[in-house]
Amino acid sequence: MTPPQSPVHAILSTERLLPVVVLDDAEAALPLGAAIRSGGLSTVEITLRTPQALAAIRALAREGDLVVGAGTALTAAQAEEAVRAGASFIVSPGVSAKVVMWCRDAGIPVFPGVATPTDIQAALDLGIDVVKFFPADVNGGVPAIKALAAPFAGVKFVPTGGVTAANLASYLEHPAVLAVGGSWMVARRAVATQDWDGIAGLVAAAVTIAARATASRTARDGDHG
Repeated sequence: MTPPQSPVHAILSTERLLPVVVLDDAEAALPLGAAIRSGGLSTVEITLRTPQALAAIRALAREGDLVVGAGTALTAAQAEEAVRAGASFIVSPGVSAKVVMWCRDAGIPVFPGVATPTDIQAALDLGIDVVKFFPADVNGGVPAIKALAAPFAGVKFVPTGGVTAANLASYLEHPAVLAVGGSWMVARRAVATQDWDGIAGLVAAAVTIAARATASRTARDGDHG
C-alpha cells in the first residue's frame, strides 16, 4: 500500500490538492512551479503526455521546491524513466500490476487509476489502498465515490478528471476522499500564455476552498462522534 510515512501521502492528506499539468515546454516548468508554490501548494503531477514531460520533471525536481510526481505512467519502463528524472511518486490512469510492482520494489508511492469495483479489488490485491478515481466526473462523481466507499471502507480516493472549483468542495467533504487532482488550476492555455499570476490565484482559491471543505467535514465528523 502507499506507505503512511510517504511524504506525498502526508502532503496530500494535509493540503488535499494535486495540480495535474500537461506541459508542452520544459522551460515553463520553473515559473509554473513558482506559481504553484506561491498559491500555497507543495506538490505537482507532470503527466507523461508530451515529449517535454521528463525534462520538466527533471527541472522541478532539481529546484527542490515541490514534490514532483509523474502521471499517465502506462508501463513500468515509463515509471522507471520518470523516477530517474526525479519523480517522487507515480500516477497511472488504470491498474497495471507491472507498474505497481515496479514502484513497490523501488519504494516509490504509486496511485493507480480505478473506475469500477473490479479495478479497486485489483488494486487491493496489489496492496494499494489509495487510488486515483478517474475520470471522476464521467464515472459518476461524488455519488459514485459514495457507492464505492461503502464496500471498500478502507480505500481512499483521489478523484481526477472533470473536477473544477465549482464542485471541488463536494468531493473534499466526503470522508473517503484523501485529496483531489485537477488541471483547472494549471490549465494548459494559462501555462502557454505564461499567466503565472493567474495560475497562482487559481491555486490560492482552490487552497481556500479545500481548507473550508476540510473544516466542514471535520466539524461534521465531530458532531457525529
